[in-house]
Amino acid sequence: MLERIRVFTGNANKELAQRICDKLGVSLGKANVTTFSDGETRVEIDENVRGMDVFIIQSTCPPVNVTLMELLIMIDAMKRASADRITAVVPYYGYARQDRKVAPRAPITAKLVADLITTAGANRVLSMDLHAGQIQGFFNIPVDNLFATSVLLDYMKKNYLNDTVVVSPDTGGVERARSFGKRLGASLAIIDKRREGPNEAEVMNIIGNVDGKRVIILDDMIDTAGTVVQAATAMKAAGALEICVCCTHPVLSGPALDRIEKSDIKEIIVTDTIPLTDRAKKCQRIKVLSVTGLLGEAVRRIYYNDSVHSLFI
Repeated sequence: MLERIRVFTGNANKELAQRICDKLGVSLGKANVTTFSDGETRVEIDENVRGMDVFIIQSTCPPVNVTLMELLIMIDAMKRASADRITAVVPYYGYARQDRKVAPRAPITAKLVADLITTAGANRVLSMDLHAGQIQGFFNIPVDNLFATSVLLDYMKKNYLNDTVVVSPDTGGVERARSFGKRLGASLAIIDKRREGPNEAEVMNIIGNVDGKRVIILDDMIDTAGTVVQAATAMKAAGALEICVCCTHPVLSGPALDRIEKSDIKEIIVTDTIPLTDRAKKCQRIKVLSVTGLLGEAVRRIYYNDSVHSLFI
């Protein structure tokens, strides 16, 4: 029934792409994504895509500039090969943190990347837990922004139901934390923090009661882990019994793993939108849940032009 679908991937997360193909019951498309000797990205599509419904699965994760260029060049290749429709499946949307002007002469890279993907030739974008909801409006093509909440909630309901508080590590994540806490039957707390510079955060105050509670710190991503580790320290000082962290995108760059291993965090629950490094795979505090089913079902519904509304809940 999926005779006109073609699924391709770059080098960002081949394992996730293969699992999605296995769920759909289709073969992963034949594409050779390499580099020239000077570092330029080289793409060869080794099968016919004329008139096909093409899905390119590529998180723009580290090395971000390389994976982004792979995505753009693959989209361009599909367009020039006369694909009928091209959907960019970007589980992790890089450059999303610069989504507004917070200082004079600051760029809005989330909009820039949206323009690049659209100009390259994508007809549609499928992503997960965008850093800010307004990024959907940066595109002039349809965007489906899925949430990993259902996957995370299934695990949390089995392991963190009693005396639980869901904590937002900043005011920007309050809506996400409130919704998560409501579905988990947990109360809400908020951390008031002041960011001194890029990848730096200082916890200032805790709004809410965490004394004697099991704490779940909820965020969309963990980069250098500075925010969540300082939040965990503040929670422990405020009397929290144990601290768990939930996030969708495990970027885990720079000193992240060193900070996590020295922290008060008992467990970090992440998804496979970004592949873990070899060292991160060995970290016993990190547990990976798969969003294969969610993304695979979204791809299937988009192919059949069915509603994806129920996947947002």
